[in-house]
Amino acid sequence: MNIPPLESRGKEDISNHQFEELKKLLLFVSERSPFYKRHFDKHQVDVQSINSIDDLKLIPPTNKGHLQKYQQDFWCVSPIEIVEYCNTSGTEGAAVTVPLTENDVKRLAYNEAISLACTGGDESEIYQLTTTLDRQFMAGLAYALGARELGAGMVRVGPGLPQLQWKTIQEIKPTALIIVPSFLVKLIEYAEVEGIDFKNSSVKKAICIGEPIRKGDLSLNALGEKITEKWGIELYSTYASTEMAAAFTECSQGQGGHLHPELLVAEVLDDHGQPVPAGTLGELTITTLGVEAMPLIRFKTGDMCAILDEPCSCGRNTLRVSPVLGRKNQLIKYKGTTCYPPAIFDLLDNDDSIGYYQVLATADQYGNDELTVKYSTGVKYERKKLADKFRTLLRVTPGLEEVSESEILKLIYPKTSRKPVKFIDHRSLKA
Repeated sequence: MNIPPLESRGKEDISNHQFEELKKLLLFVSERSPFYKRHFDKHQVDVQSINSIDDLKLIPPTNKGHLQKYQQDFWCVSPIEIVEYCNTSGTEGAAVTVPLTENDVKRLAYNEAISLACTGGDESEIYQLTTTLDRQFMAGLAYALGARELGAGMVRVGPGLPQLQWKTIQEIKPTALIIVPSFLVKLIEYAEVEGIDFKNSSVKKAICIGEPIRKGDLSLNALGEKITEKWGIELYSTYASTEMAAAFTECSQGQGGHLHPELLVAEVLDDHGQPVPAGTLGELTITTLGVEAMPLIRFKTGDMCAILDEPCSCGRNTLRVSPVLGRKNQLIKYKGTTCYPPAIFDLLDNDDSIGYYQVLATADQYGNDELTVKYSTGVKYERKKLADKFRTLLRVTPGLEEVSESEILKLIYPKTSRKPVKFIDHRSLKA
């Protein structure tokens, strides 16, 4: 699949196309969405006064709290038009149900096909899917649909079970894995123990989902380095959310996730809801284009990143997003130090003695942040060594609690979760 024509056009052409789609969207939600009817009326928004993409700033943003409180008021179609129901993971409060029409499903397939093509995928690729297709998980559905739209092969193994993953690799000979990076590390460790010649397997690339593999400067983080040092396959980072039903995926240049401008308008906003310049950290805010069942306008994702607008040598002339630094409401302020959970993950991923871990944030009686790290290790490992590492790299030491591997695995992979739970935030419960 070639680069979609719009994505290689000039920025003015891209902006004009997005504005034409935006006008259709604004009229559509004005007629169909109970929530946006109230939202526009409350804030005196006249959709006819929106005369450019830049005029989006005249519309106050929305957030996940609105979705959780007014779920079906965002829906713009009748139940008879809905063919698929997905939902969010529910890691930050109540899960949100996201319905899709037949056209929405086609849009989802198109998004993933061009996203996989961004990683060099074509009809010769065979993908091994290591995520679930059940539990209303939109990502698993998108990957399966996208591979088919691309004309590629797909083997749906599902999560976990390293033995089955390797058995399938040896039998089917997939060329690419769609995988959570930390699980990819476990596949490598399993192969090493079992004497599997993984370096000469059919797998040449990994589409990494759910966890970052790069730092803010686009270099590989500890997790990315750990993978590439062991196994020299190509790594591609992808970022998406159920609400946007679209993805930002890296090309071979590894310079951030490419925006598909036919599907989304992307902004990065400051704490006052105002757009920030390219390269400046802020909250990613998206407006969906072409969505029928649950379109969103200026939806604040909660994810902190920056827009990158320098030209990319891959031939796409689209904006890109930097790696996500963390979720805005997960910022930890602990003993005078502030950081997002991924900074702690990077420290732990960089320690080969640490097997599995989970970070827990709570609040004391005065509302101050408290931090505990539960971890497992397969070797004799002094807690002082880990404490010193925290003091050196983060300037503070959290509470450290060593637990058995079986216990930590139960915490990280609860039966109700579709992805590993590496961070638990209980501050709102105790503050």
